[in-house]
Amino acid sequence: MKIAERWFVRAGIVLLGGIAVVGLAVAIYAAWLFHDLPDASDLADYRPATATRVYAGDGTLIGEFSDERRIYVPYEQIPEPVVQAFLSAEDNDFFNHGGIDVSGLGRAMFKNVFNAASGRRLEGGSTITQQVAKNVLLAGQTGVNRKVKEAILSNRLEATLTKEQILELYLNEIYLGYRSFGVAAAAYNYFGKSLSELSPDEAAFLAALPKGPANYHPKRFPGRATGRRDWVLGEMNQNGWLTDAQLVEARARPLTTQDAPRRAQYADADFFVEEARRQAIARFGRDDVNRGGYYMRTTLDPSLQSAARDALMKGLENYDRRHGWRGAWGTTDFAEGWQDVALAETRPPERRAWQAAAVDSVSGNNVRIITARDGRTGSLLAADAAWANANRPLKRGDLIFVELTGGQFALKQVPRVNGALVAIEPQSGRVLAMVGGYSYALSSFNRATQAERQPGSAYKPFVYAAALEGDFTPASIVLDAPISFAGGANGGRWTPENYSRQYYGPQSLRRGLELSRNVMTVRLAQSVGMDNIVALSEKMGVADNLTPNLSVSLGAGETTPYRLTAAYAAFVNGGRRVNPYLIEMVQDRDGETIYRADDRRCRDCGRPFTGQESPRLDPRGQQVIDPITAYQMSSMLEGVVQRGTAASARGLGRWVGGKTGTTNEYRSAWFVGFSSDIVVGVFIGFDDNRSLGYGETGTTAAVPVFADFMQTALRERPARPFVRPKNAIFRSVNGIEEAFRPGTTRRIEERAPTGPTVPTGPQNYNEVIRREQEEAQGPAPGPVAPAPTTPQPTPPPAEDLSGLY
Repeated sequence: MKIAERWFVRAGIVLLGGIAVVGLAVAIYAAWLFHDLPDASDLADYRPATATRVYAGDGTLIGEFSDERRIYVPYEQIPEPVVQAFLSAEDNDFFNHGGIDVSGLGRAMFKNVFNAASGRRLEGGSTITQQVAKNVLLAGQTGVNRKVKEAILSNRLEATLTKEQILELYLNEIYLGYRSFGVAAAAYNYFGKSLSELSPDEAAFLAALPKGPANYHPKRFPGRATGRRDWVLGEMNQNGWLTDAQLVEARARPLTTQDAPRRAQYADADFFVEEARRQAIARFGRDDVNRGGYYMRTTLDPSLQSAARDALMKGLENYDRRHGWRGAWGTTDFAEGWQDVALAETRPPERRAWQAAAVDSVSGNNVRIITARDGRTGSLLAADAAWANANRPLKRGDLIFVELTGGQFALKQVPRVNGALVAIEPQSGRVLAMVGGYSYALSSFNRATQAERQPGSAYKPFVYAAALEGDFTPASIVLDAPISFAGGANGGRWTPENYSRQYYGPQSLRRGLELSRNVMTVRLAQSVGMDNIVALSEKMGVADNLTPNLSVSLGAGETTPYRLTAAYAAFVNGGRRVNPYLIEMVQDRDGETIYRADDRRCRDCGRPFTGQESPRLDPRGQQVIDPITAYQMSSMLEGVVQRGTAASARGLGRWVGGKTGTTNEYRSAWFVGFSSDIVVGVFIGFDDNRSLGYGETGTTAAVPVFADFMQTALRERPARPFVRPKNAIFRSVNGIEEAFRPGTTRRIEERAPTGPTVPTGPQNYNEVIRREQEEAQGPAPGPVAPAPTTPQPTPPPAEDLSGLY
C-alpha cells in the first residue's frame, strides 16, 4: 500500500509539474503572440496607398500615378448592389456576427472533408472582418500563428470600428486582379466605369474575384469567370437582393471587359501626362505622388491635345512619304498561324486605324493584301503601290501596315523622323497641348522639353526685339550686303550668307524679318551688341548661358521647343515673361488644396458682391520688354505669315504671326507661331541630328503642322487683333500701319547699324559694299570671339550657315 501511495504521489508531482510546464509554455507563447500584435485601433485612421488621379482642365481623366491602382471610396458612396454582391460572395452574415462566424467556420470544415477527398481547394471560412485583419494588419504572415492572431484581431476590430467602417476598409483594400486594388479601381479597369455605373452582373463579377483573380481572368478563363459570376448572382437572389426576373436577366448578359487595364480612357496625352508626373515628383516627392491619393488638375485642353497629336503625326508621315518607301517591316511564308506570328512580331502602330497585313500577290501596281487580324483581303491604292515599287518593290509575303480607305487599302510606314509640338496660353503660361514625339510607345523621350537643339532663324525675333528696345523701329533701314569677319572655322573668315545667296541692298527691319535675311540680322546684331541680345534672350527665357557670338544671332545657340515657345508669349501678351506650367491645382485625399499654380493674391475677392466693380488681378509674369516693342514684334511676325517665309499659312487669316527656322545642313526645322490667345511651337528633326534632306526647311516641314493644328485651335479660340499699346504712335509706312514709341517717328529712315549712312540711291550702293569689304580685312568688329574649343559657340563657315532660313 505504501508503494502504491508513493507511486501516486510521484505521479501527481510529475503531473502537476507537467501542467506547470504546459501552463508556462502557454503563457510564454501567449506573451510572444501578443508582444507584436498590431493595434486594431490604428485602423480607425488607416489610409491605404491610393492612386493620384490626373485630370485635364475640362475634367477628363487623362492619367494615374500609383504603386497600387486604388481609388479610395467612402462607404456611403459605394452603391448597394456592390455591397450586396460582396456580402453574398464572402460573408452573408457579416452584419450579425462578432468578427468570427462560428457556424460559417463549421460549414467550411464540413465541406473541406469532401474537398480534401476530391482534391478541391479548401475553404477558409474567414469572415470579412478576418480578411481585413489578415490583409491590413497581418500582411505577409502565414501559418497557425497568423490564424490565432487573426481571430484575436477580428474581435478587437469589431469592438473598435463600426461594421460600415470595416466593410469600407475591405472594399477599398482587397486585390481584384487587373492591377486593381479596391472595388472602384476594379470597376474602372475591368469595365471602364465608375461604381455607380455598374450593373448587378458586373458587380457580381467583381465580387467573384477575391477568392483568386487569376483563376477567373475574364480573357484567359471566360467560362470560369462567367460561372463564378453567375454563382454570386444566385447568392444575391437567395438573399433577396435580386428578384427571379432580375437574376435571369443578369445571367443572360455576356461578360464583357476591357482587353487590359487602362489608366485613362483618353489616350492622346502620354507625353503631357509623363511630364506632369516628373514635375509633380519634383514638387511633392515620389511617395506622396504615387501613394497619396491626390486630385491633380492640369492645364490640358483635350480637343487641342488631340489636334496637336494628329497634326504632328500627319506632318511627320508626310515628311517620311516625301523621302520614299523603306520596305516591308517583316516577311511571312503564310504557314499556318502566320497571322499570330505577324501580330506578335510588331508593336501595334500608333495610328489606331492602321493594321498589319501581308502582301498576297503583286502584278505591277496591282497589289493584293490580307490583313493579319481579321483575314480581310483587298487591293492597295495604285498610287501607293507605285510609290513603293519606285524604290523597293513589294513582293509576296511582305509584312506591311495598311489603312482601309474608301474600300481600298492605303500603304503606311512608321516614320523615323521625329518632332514636337507645344501650345501655350500666352497670358498665363498654361500648357494647353504637348506632343513630344511621333509615338510614346516607341520612345518616351519628350522632344518638347528634353531635346536641346539650335533654333536657326526662329531665334531672330529676339535680335529684332533687342533692336526695337533701343533706337530702332520697324521702319529702320539695314543694309543687306556681303560682310565677313575673322574668327571663322580653321582660322578662316566667317562670311554669313542669305539663304538665296543673293543680296538686296537697304531693307527695313520689317522686311528683313519677314524674309529672314541672315546678313541683315548679323549687321543688326553687331550694332545692337550681342551682350545686349543674349541678356534679353535669357531675360525672356529662351535659354541660359548663351555665348555672345554673332553666330548666335542666327540661331547657333541651343534651346528646347518648350522654352522657345514660352519666350514668344511675350510678343503677344504685352511684353511679359510667363513661366509655362502643366499642373493647375492639387488637392490631397481630404479635398484640401495643397498647391495652386496661380499664387496671385486678391485682397477683395472674398468680399460679398454689392454691385461695385469686380476685383482686378495683376497680370501674370514679369515685364521683360516694352509693350510697344511687343506689339511691334507681333505685327512684324504677322507679316512673316502674310508676306514672308510662312506665307503658306496665310489661309489662317489675319492676326496670326510666327517665324520659321532651319538650322545648317537642314538638321532641324522650326516654326513658332501665335494668335492673340495661343502660342504654338513646332520642331521637326531626327534624334541623331542628321540632315532632314535638301529643301526641308521650316517652311516646308514645320509650317504645315502649325497650320493644320491652328485650323482646330482657331475654331476654339478665334483670332482677334493684337492689343494696341495706349501710348504708341501709329504711322503708315509703305502701306503698312507701324507702331512707334513717342519721339521715334521722325527717324523712319536711320543709319545703317554697321556705321556708314545707308545711301538712298542706287549709285552709292557699290561704294558701300566696297567700304564694308575693306573694313572686313581688319580685326573682327563687335563681340565675335576667336574660334573656341567647344563646338556650339564657334561661328560656322559660310557653307554651314547657308541653310539658315
